[in-house]
Amino acid sequence: MTQPGSSGEQQAQQRFGTTTRAGAFYANQMLNYLNRPMQQFIARQEMVFIATADAKGACDSSFRAGTRGFVTVLDEKTLVYPEYRGNGVLASVGNILENPHIGMIFLDYYLTTMGLHVNGKAQVLTPGELEGIQHLPASILEAMQIKGGRHPEAWIRVNVEEAYVHCSKHVPLMKRLDKHIAWGSDDEFVKGGDFFNVRAEPRT
Repeated sequence: MTQPGSSGEQQAQQRFGTTTRAGAFYANQMLNYLNRPMQQFIARQEMVFIATADAKGACDSSFRAGTRGFVTVLDEKTLVYPEYRGNGVLASVGNILENPHIGMIFLDYYLTTMGLHVNGKAQVLTPGELEGIQHLPASILEAMQIKGGRHPEAWIRVNVEEAYVHCSKHVPLMKRLDKHIAWGSDDEFVKGGDFFNVRAEPRT
C-alpha cells in the first residue's frame, strides 16, 4: 500500500508533531480494502454519513439511512448503496458527477460505539447499469424489482481506497426507540415541514 494521506495531512502532522503517531496509525489501523470484520460491521448498519464536493471543492455532507445492510458490500473493494427520491436537489449525486471523491463514516450508536471511515471514488449508476454487474446479492435484486412506492432511482458504487477505524471514545451510546418510518412519504408533517421557519425568511 502506498503511503496514505495528502500532502496537507503530512504538513499538519509535521506542524503539530504527530508524524510518528500518524505513521503508526497508518501502519496498524488503515487498509486500502475492506477486511472481513469491516464488511460485517457495514452489513449491520442502518445509517451512514457521506461527504462529497463539486469540481470547485465546495463541500456537502449528507445522511443516508435504510434497513440494516442497505449499504451493500459487493467485494473487498466495492460498496453500493441506493439513492431514493428526496427533495429533488440531488446535491450529493450532482457532486459525484463532477468529482468522484467520497467520504463515508458509519457510526454504531447502539452496540459498540465504534465507527468506520471509508474513502474512495464513487460512480452514479442507473438501475439498468447496476443490473449489468454479475453476482449481485439477492437484497439488491429484490430492491430493483420494486415498482412504485419507495424504490431506488439510482445507485452509487464506491471503489474503496481507504478504510480505517473511528475510535469509540466520544461516540455516545444511545438507546433505540420505536419510530414509524414512512418511507417515500410526501406528507409535510411526516417529513418535518418547515421546521426551521425558512419560508418566511428574507432571501439575500
